Amino acid sequence: DENELITLEAIHLFVEVLDRYFGNVCELDIIFNFHKAYYILDELFIGGYQQESSKKEILRICTQQEDYMDESKEEGFARPRTGTR
Repeated sequence: DENELITLEAIHLFVEVLDRYFGNVCELDIIFNFHKAYYILDELFIGGYQQESSKKEILRICTQQEDYMDESKEEGFARPRTGTR
C-alpha cells in the first residue's frame, strides 16, 4: 500500500529531469533518445524503489555517462569480440 502522492511526485521528478536534460522535452526527444530516457529512469529507480531524488545528482550522473560514451567513441574503443573466427 504505497502512498499515491509519492508515486505522483516520482513521476513529476522524472518529467522534470527529462525536461532539464533535453531542454523543453517533447515526445520526439523520448522516441529518438529512448535509451537516454531509460538511463535517467534507471538512475531514479532501482528494484522498483526510488533511489535518487536529487535532480542535480541525476543530471550529473547522466551527463558524466554521456561524456564517457563520447570519449570511448573518439578513442575508437570497440566491444571485445567473443569467440574466435
